[in-house]
Amino acid sequence: MCEPEPLDARPQGAFDVAGRVVVLTGGAGLLGTEYAWALSLAGAHVVVADVDAAAAARVAAGVPGADALAVPTDVADPSSVVELARIVREAFGRVDALVNNAALDPKFDAASAAAHTDDFERFPLAAWNAALAVNLTGAFLCAQAFAPALLAARGTIVNVGSTYGLVGPDQRLYDDGSGAPRVKPPTYSVTKAGLVGLTRYLAAYYGERGLRVNALVPGGAYADHDDGFVRRYSSRTPLGRMARRDEYCGALQFLLSDAASYMTGACLVVDGGWTAW
Repeated sequence: MCEPEPLDARPQGAFDVAGRVVVLTGGAGLLGTEYAWALSLAGAHVVVADVDAAAAARVAAGVPGADALAVPTDVADPSSVVELARIVREAFGRVDALVNNAALDPKFDAASAAAHTDDFERFPLAAWNAALAVNLTGAFLCAQAFAPALLAARGTIVNVGSTYGLVGPDQRLYDDGSGAPRVKPPTYSVTKAGLVGLTRYLAAYYGERGLRVNALVPGGAYADHDDGFVRRYSSRTPLGRMARRDEYCGALQFLLSDAASYMTGACLVVDGGWTAW
């Protein structure tokens, strides 16, 4: 049996990510921006990959690290992902981590909630295919493109999932009492559940070669939701509130660091207790 190292022989600074090259897809989104800031502040070299080129450039220019890199990327386009890998390789010479964060997420903030009225029987096939392409195929393509570099670095992949990849949406949350139909579409749940499967597959496939693959599973973060939605969501959560946008950053840094060196194929759930009942 392999004995653990004595305490004085174990590496210090296990949570440190300073100097690591982290490719972050969806890096200009609501939570992606928070991740980019937190990782850059911790000393990582962050590659902000996003389909919105201008937004990616703003995030990269605004984070604390001077060498953050913005790369316009459509994760659903294989050639765009290959180009991302080439640019990162030329800029840094290596990759230590990939965070598959890009996703199409039907928003229910005050400005967007009324747009989601399609019940399952009439949900458009085009919307289904678009979400699969970005949320699931995009992660697949990025993992393929960066696997050789990550294997060389004995690095890590983090797939950003959702509690809705573990449990079905509680559609009661979206009923604002107005009588107008509001439905959380099926695509988000299905694609995030697929990410859990991809995480476990890759963890098993690459484990013996030292590439760790885990999933970060966040709950709902406040983003200008109306008061009624916030009350309904909060009542459904043991901690009694939605998350702040920065409250997932520590969990992500942990998964990217050596502190998680014995974790692979795992789902780290950070949801205020949502899935506990």
